[in-house]
Amino acid sequence: MTPALEVVRTGPLALVEDLGRPGFAAVGVGRSGAADRGAYGLACRLVGHDDHPAALEVLLGGLVVRARGALTVALTGAPAPARLDGRPVADHAVLHLFDGAELALGTPPSGLRTYLAVRGGLEVEPVLGSRSTDTLSGLGPAPVAAGDVLPVGPAPRRHPVVDSVPPAAPGPAVLDLLPGPRADWAQDGVRALTTRSWVVGPDSDRIGVRLAPVDAAPPRWADAVSDGELPSEGMVRGAVQLPPGGEPVLFLADHPVTGGYPVVAVLTEASSDRAAQLRPGDPVRLRAAPTRC
Repeated sequence: MTPALEVVRTGPLALVEDLGRPGFAAVGVGRSGAADRGAYGLACRLVGHDDHPAALEVLLGGLVVRARGALTVALTGAPAPARLDGRPVADHAVLHLFDGAELALGTPPSGLRTYLAVRGGLEVEPVLGSRSTDTLSGLGPAPVAAGDVLPVGPAPRRHPVVDSVPPAAPGPAVLDLLPGPRADWAQDGVRALTTRSWVVGPDSDRIGVRLAPVDAAPPRWADAVSDGELPSEGMVRGAVQLPPGGEPVLFLADHPVTGGYPVVAVLTEASSDRAAQLRPGDPVRLRAAPTRC
């Protein structure tokens, strides 16, 4: 029997993701890939991969899958309560599924995206060298649906070396900022973002997270450029764009490749991962990235 993962039920959204398709921005194709690269990479390492095979990115739980053949899997990211054939099992741990076993994910109490990696990887059809779903462009496989059978590739030679890892401690989101190429477009530069308290707005997804100020007026464009225009320019994951209204947008995995508003700051890699786990209504604090000697 060729091993596979059968989808019995999905929650709000389940996508196949790997590290994306870098190198195509010049022709208008974004990288995409796992929204929380740290959690995705950890899941891959737990099942013995030092490469980056395709895995499932599950939004707010609700996924039920059935093993076709014996499979080894791991769950990381948002701590969705999991049951294997009705028995509770741990997240951030290696799980062994016998043929026909069902793994069900509940709603995580915190965080947004849970990663399910399978030893061997999910071998759906690649597009431009990647098996990632890009929700902005529509490239890659369609969102996972009930009844899908996702083939699993051959296992790597390397075997899992640990059974589990401690999950990240929950707590308020503190995101580190580096100055962006247009920091001078914000009144007071990056400080305009770090001196306010923020909350995640409802219109947030894999493309970006919009923040709203809690206890102060939104930042303003600098007086010298308030009436200016900025041509579209390239963008990267973690770019912090400041529209004229002052509510910054933190761009995530499926961000556009160009934008017309100033990029006043850029999130660090770890903070981009953390932003991908934010829910609408979550409080956020922005700070200047600590300097290293």
